[in-house]
Amino acid sequence: MDAPEPAAAHRSRTVKRRLLWNLRQQWKLLGLFEIDKGHEFYDLTCMMKEGLSASVQNTIDNPALDELSEEDFKEEVTQVHEIHLSVSLCPCVHPPQGYKMQTFAGPVFARLRRSLGMSEKDYQHSLSCEGFYLQFISNSKSKADFFLTNDKRFFLKTQNKREVKFLLSNLKIYIQHLESYPHSLLVKFLGVHRIKIPRQRELSLITGRPCSLQLPKHVEILLFGYVFQKYFIVMQSVFYPDERIHDRYDIKGCQVSRWTDPAPEGSQIIVVLKDMNFEGKSISLDQQRSWLLRQMDIDTAFLRRLNVLDYSLLVAHQPLHHDEKGQRHSLASVIMRTKKSVITGSSPIHSSSPPVPGVVEEDSAVLVSEMEDGLDRCRVREVLPGHGSSPLRMLDGPSGPSAELREFQAQNRRLLPNFKNPLHVIDGPELRYFVGIIDIFTVYGFKKKLEHLWKCLRYPGQAFSTVSPSAYSSRLCQWVEAHTN
Repeated sequence: MDAPEPAAAHRSRTVKRRLLWNLRQQWKLLGLFEIDKGHEFYDLTCMMKEGLSASVQNTIDNPALDELSEEDFKEEVTQVHEIHLSVSLCPCVHPPQGYKMQTFAGPVFARLRRSLGMSEKDYQHSLSCEGFYLQFISNSKSKADFFLTNDKRFFLKTQNKREVKFLLSNLKIYIQHLESYPHSLLVKFLGVHRIKIPRQRELSLITGRPCSLQLPKHVEILLFGYVFQKYFIVMQSVFYPDERIHDRYDIKGCQVSRWTDPAPEGSQIIVVLKDMNFEGKSISLDQQRSWLLRQMDIDTAFLRRLNVLDYSLLVAHQPLHHDEKGQRHSLASVIMRTKKSVITGSSPIHSSSPPVPGVVEEDSAVLVSEMEDGLDRCRVREVLPGHGSSPLRMLDGPSGPSAELREFQAQNRRLLPNFKNPLHVIDGPELRYFVGIIDIFTVYGFKKKLEHLWKCLRYPGQAFSTVSPSAYSSRLCQWVEAHTN
């Protein structure tokens, strides 16, 4: 009879197998980890999928009203779900508690998703499709976990309680900002949730054997009821679709600790580069440059009001196809796309509050504009799939620009590309850029002010990230102005 394998040797082989598994996953999914069976987050993400699907179904069954109330911003809905364990249970035995999925301000986010042109069924399908979630291992200092839906359309990011409380307390002015500036570069938050999972010890007692429910190692230990709880947000991915994206950058407008080693030549691993990696490069936008500079001013002014810093401007690019370059020289360009049914029975042109443009759906109306170079003159026609287009009409009058054109200008709208995820896509002469502002939860409080003083001593004469919100926003806008043409 063979001697039992020493525990140390067994642990060593387990570690090696895990490392090899990680390398295989990196190669297979371009630097992303597929969360399949055996992954430490597999059970957690399965629960998240089921819980999110039920949460969205609740908004489908109870659609949000056009007008939001104070109660909508404060709403919390808790749904309890059965835990499906890897071990087989006796048919008459069930865990004493299911896991809980809480949804915060559901009607508010449902209305925002609708204004972005997303149907709830489409959103539900992306969050709960059969394919595995993906884990993204970033090179940031954040302790958060990042997941992507299988189609890479939505990010799920874990947040601490303080960050969630900050978002929810400022949700109303965030929504107002997106309504005032529909083409904002700010990341689009689509949902805020908390998952709570019962104690493994209770589950082990019921099953009569060790519980194989896999939870992440860094769990929060609570005294009563639940061993694991985690807040997370769902947001639209800035880098979607990512098939032809070459380089990705996380820009803060400073130099200290803003270099990261690129991936080896020919490697399939995704590395998000930083400010110092971008030196010597530029963003070539031509006519779109002035729009970007103004929108940066608008969005960073909003973040100054929130007293936040340390947010990032994400930038990526991909080459334009030949036919896509030709579209740029056409007079007809998509300026706004929106779902006809956002306000029942109304036309997007005549809506009292123009919805935020988003993804084109099969039953969408497309507003096509024809701008005359050098003049504040704009013709608009409405195109319905399968129904042709309505006659062109002018957006200016004998005394100058019409109220509608003035509204477009005041909201800093631009000509959007006819492409998926158009709010975060800007086409230049040769390249298509993906641009968005993320990580807007760091408040300039007492700890950050102390950190600023320490860094002034540690890095004299150098630019670092921890500065006042006013200085931070100005510096980031200056970076964009210096690196665009």
